[in-house]
Amino acid sequence: MKFKRQRSQEVGVDLTPLIDVVFLLLIFFMVSTTFTRESHLQVELPEASGEPAKPAEVKQIDVVINAEGQYILNDRTLVNNRRETLERGVRELAEGDSSLPFIITADARTPHEFVVRAMDVAGRLGFAKLSITTERESDAGE
Repeated sequence: MKFKRQRSQEVGVDLTPLIDVVFLLLIFFMVSTTFTRESHLQVELPEASGEPAKPAEVKQIDVVINAEGQYILNDRTLVNNRRETLERGVRELAEGDSSLPFIITADARTPHEFVVRAMDVAGRLGFAKLSITTERESDAGE
C-alpha cells in the first residue's frame, strides 16, 4: 500500500491579530489618558508706588460666639443672645452695606443653634461674603 506523503506545513504564528490588539490597547490608553497642558508665560507685573491698605480701614462684621452662646459683635458684647438683638446689632454695624465680609468665630463647645442663628441673620440681611474661622489642627494642640 502506497500512502500519499503529506506535505509538511510551515508552522508559524500569525501576527495580524496580535498587532490589532496592540493597536486597540494603544488607542484605549491614548483616549483614556488625561494630558496636562502647562503653559509657561513670562509676565511682567506693573509696579505701583501706593501703600497697602491698613487693617483698620477694612470694614467687616465680626461675630464671636462663646461656649455659652453669648454674641460679641466687633468687640461689643450684646445684651442677650436672641435673634432680634443680633439682627439689630448687625444692621447697625453694617449701615445698610451687605457687601461687607461677615465672619463668624465660634468656640468649639458652642451649641450648633447659635452658629446657625448667626448664619441665618447674615442670610436675612443679604450678606454674601460669609466666613467661618477655624484653627489648624497643629495649632490647636499647642
